Amino acid sequence: MRRRDFLKTVGVATASAALPQRLGAAQERRDRPNIVFVLADDMGVGDLSYLNADSQIPTTNIDRIGREGTYFSDAHSPSALCTPTRYGILTGRYCWRTRVQRGVLWGYSRHLIEPERLTVPSLLKQHGYNTAHIGKWHLGMDMPTTDGQGTRLPHAGADRRAYTADVDWTGTIQNGPRAVGFDHFYGISASLDMHPYIYIDDDRFVGECTTTQDLLFVTRDYRPARYADNTGPSHADFVAEEVLPIITRRTVDYIERQSADTPFFMCMSLTAPHIPIVPSAEYQGRSQLGAYGDFCIEVDESVGRVLDALDRQGLAENTLVVFAADNGCAPYIGVEEMNELGHYPSYIYRGYKSDIWEGGHRIPFLARWPGRVAAGSSSDETVCLTDLLATCASILGTELPRDAGEDSYDILPALLGQRLSQPIREATVHHAGDGSFSIRQRRWKLELTPSSGGYGNLNDEEVRQRNLPPIQLYDLEADIAETRNVYDLYPDVVERLTALLESYQGRGRSTPG
Repeated sequence: MRRRDFLKTVGVATASAALPQRLGAAQERRDRPNIVFVLADDMGVGDLSYLNADSQIPTTNIDRIGREGTYFSDAHSPSALCTPTRYGILTGRYCWRTRVQRGVLWGYSRHLIEPERLTVPSLLKQHGYNTAHIGKWHLGMDMPTTDGQGTRLPHAGADRRAYTADVDWTGTIQNGPRAVGFDHFYGISASLDMHPYIYIDDDRFVGECTTTQDLLFVTRDYRPARYADNTGPSHADFVAEEVLPIITRRTVDYIERQSADTPFFMCMSLTAPHIPIVPSAEYQGRSQLGAYGDFCIEVDESVGRVLDALDRQGLAENTLVVFAADNGCAPYIGVEEMNELGHYPSYIYRGYKSDIWEGGHRIPFLARWPGRVAAGSSSDETVCLTDLLATCASILGTELPRDAGEDSYDILPALLGQRLSQPIREATVHHAGDGSFSIRQRRWKLELTPSSGGYGNLNDEEVRQRNLPPIQLYDLEADIAETRNVYDLYPDVVERLTALLESYQGRGRSTPG
């Protein structure tokens, strides 16, 4: 055999031997998609033009996710407030099982997620993912103080708006996002209306707070008289209108640094359209609904920039993109005026952020995964944001340990459009801002409060004067707007759902385990 023929034969044999390895690596890569999870802050299901034909806000980029993927018409946050929902997303566990059993954390609150607890990012890291969180955190972190001891108050002392810690701006933050599985974090400690007003890069502050400002307002020209002074430490260059653009730019920059050889998980946690409603200059005046509509349009275009980045990097085909919101639209941002213009942020549902009713926790949930999720599809399966952890485990082909994801169900079959013989979730627990419980099972929804549990909650005297019953039961198939309380007609349903909720509370989990 001549040398040229010999080399050709060896080359073909070597290439043939390597081909299964390359094909195997490519298959493994497809089985480990990139995951981009975009979480809007206080955005109603009725704000999206894809989900509400009468929406006065064009959300063309978010709509693209639905057109090229799917949406869930019966999707829910585990709580009607920010912090508890975020805890549930990352841990797959209802937040009322922690110290936060009503309300939210604040800017200086200590960490809420136990460092040893399995989370979405720590699970994905175990399987070779790069992980990043850009934007709003709102799950507590242990800030350094000038005495070197850190915050030593009882949690109740720091878990309030008025508290201001004696922070060492040059120190290292402990038990923040990097302690629970994120390789990288860039953002702010809590909501945009909560000080300290300063960026955090991984576990260090970006500069120091040398001045003060107050961002507790609805818009720059409207601050309700009931709002107390919220002046607190601020970096001199911290401008509220720049926060959403910075979150967007940082997210895009991160995606552009990624390689097709290593999967990544990006949690893009927006600060909008939560108050303060501060659209940046180029978006002001874009909507007939005023600043709120402008802010939602800016949210939509931020999502568009992320989708464009995935396209430019050639990553879109192997990326699962999810867009969701942490709860319903807030009732104090001018919803009555928007209603007069024909826009209903809660769509056909009763209530708003913090409420036990559907408008408090029924959320937009759209997902795109080319080649796996059918374009233009939809699902009426009841799902909850706590389901992210179990679904990621299912995508990876692994099982969750028993002490993780206690309230997380695998919704991958519904995401992929598979035919289901029975509902995925046995039932779903909802939680209002005041700590009131609700449990939903198929058509029935039991609410263990006489009122909303939210910002418009009635006090005991008002409940007595209106002669309201202590609980509410709604048949959502017949009454999606929750207008007819039928608790007295179905005592057996009330008894069954009460017992089921009590079993979830007592067992420490709602999944079989």
